[in-house]
Amino acid sequence: MKSLPDNLPPEIHNASAWYGTDMAKCRDWIELLSETEITEIETATKRLADAAIEIAAIRREDFPLPTLNQRLQEILGEVLNGRGFVLIRGLPVERWSRREAAIAFYGIGAHLGNARSQNAAGHVLGHVKDLGLSSSDPNVRIYQTHERQTYHTDSCDVVALVCLQPAKSGGLSSLVSSVTIFNEMRKQRPDLLAELFQPIETDRRGEVTEGAKPFFSIPVFNWHEGFLSAIYQRQYIESARRFAEVPPLTARQVEALDLFDSLANDPAIHLNMEFRRGDVQLVHNHTLLHDRTAFEDWPEPERKRHLLRLWLAPPQARPLPIVFAERYGSVTPGDRGGVVAQNGRLLAPVDVE
Repeated sequence: MKSLPDNLPPEIHNASAWYGTDMAKCRDWIELLSETEITEIETATKRLADAAIEIAAIRREDFPLPTLNQRLQEILGEVLNGRGFVLIRGLPVERWSRREAAIAFYGIGAHLGNARSQNAAGHVLGHVKDLGLSSSDPNVRIYQTHERQTYHTDSCDVVALVCLQPAKSGGLSSLVSSVTIFNEMRKQRPDLLAELFQPIETDRRGEVTEGAKPFFSIPVFNWHEGFLSAIYQRQYIESARRFAEVPPLTARQVEALDLFDSLANDPAIHLNMEFRRGDVQLVHNHTLLHDRTAFEDWPEPERKRHLLRLWLAPPQARPLPIVFAERYGSVTPGDRGGVVAQNGRLLAPVDVE
C-alpha cells in the first residue's frame, strides 16, 4: 500500500458502506405496500385525476396519505442516513392509466422532497425510455438510449424511479456504494484516492444555464461537515475534454478513475436488481452510484421499457460543500439540484415521444 496522503478522511464504517454480496442475501431493502396503503394512494390519485389537476402543481397536502406518510418518512430516513436505497414494491400500475400512474408517483414523491427540473425544458417528471438515440452524440443523455449507462450519480439528492414496463431482457438496475469504493481505494491506493478529492471537469451535455460554462468542475469525492459525498459520471468527465479550455486528463487521473470504475464493477461490491411493474426505487446520490445494464426491448410500442423518474430535494438532506452549487445551483437543503428551466415553468409530461 502507498503511504497515506495528508488530510484524507478516515475510513467510514456505517450502514452506507455496504457490499453487494451482503445486500443480495438480506433483501430487507424491499418494502411491500399493504392493501391499506395502496387504497390510500388510489383514493388520493382518483381525486386529483377527476379534478384534472396539473401534475407539476401537486403538493404534499394535495395527496393525503394518512398512514403511509409515516412509513415513507422512515423509508426516507433509511435512504438519507442508512444504506442509501429502498425498493418499494406493489404499486398497481397495471390497472391505472398513464396519467393516474404519473399522479400517484408524483404524489408519493411530494411526501419525500421537492421535485427538481431534470432538463432545460423544465420537466420535473422524467421518462427513462429508449428514444433511438446514441450516447456518441455529446448532447444526448444516456437514459435516452438502450445502452448500458455505467455507474454515475444524478444531479439531485435523491432519485426516484417507478417501473411502468420492464424490458424484454436486460435493463437490470445496479447500485454500488461510493462509500465502499472510498474505503477500498483508501486501503489499496490512497495516493490515487487523493486525486479524486481534486476538482475535475464534467460535461453538462448541452444542459447549460445562461452564463455558465458548458461543464462544471467538482471533485469526485467531497468531505464536508463529517459527510463524504460523491458526484460522478465517467463518460461525461471524458466528453468534457471536447472543450478547448478543458485540459486532457493526466495519467494519474486516468489511473484513479480506472481504479474507481474497477471497484464499482466488482461483483462483490455492487448489487443488481430486477425491476417489476410497479416497483419504486429510491437512491441517495451522495452515497451511491447507479447503473443500468443494456437491454433488448419489445417490438410493440406499448410494451417498451418505460420508467418515470423524479429528482427530489428533501429539506432534511445533508449539508453539501459550496462547490456543489456549480452543479446544484444552490446547496440549501430542499432547494437544490436539477437543471434550471429556460422559461422558468415546470412541467410534468405524461408521456414522451
